[in-house]
Amino acid sequence: MPVAALGDYDQGNIFARILRGEIPSQRVYEDDHAIAFHDINPQAPLHVLVIPRGPYRSWADFSANGSDAEIAGFVRAVGAVARQLGLEEPGYRLLANAGLDAHQEVPHLHVHVFGGRPLGPMLTR
Repeated sequence: MPVAALGDYDQGNIFARILRGEIPSQRVYEDDHAIAFHDINPQAPLHVLVIPRGPYRSWADFSANGSDAEIAGFVRAVGAVARQLGLEEPGYRLLANAGLDAHQEVPHLHVHVFGGRPLGPMLTR
């Protein structure tokens, strides 16, 4: 774990606690770089969160402080989760909120994987 990331990282956030096994989660994927689990408040028929194992707050933090192996492993994990859930053919949506203006609720990098029905446009025009 990069020392720089640890200074600003909230070790008490819910995803850090899930990673430590303090809070249960319904895991669907796990490897050396990431875990994926069902969202407790799903916004689609399939709604899974993928998080890196390292203490990263956002994409900016992760891209600056993560190792090449962590970054590649995390990106591969997101793809593996979509394939495992059978979402590759019908399609799926990825969403990562970063910071307060984007309404990031947990200060640990996470990607939402949504699927299981037509999701409609991202933005209304």
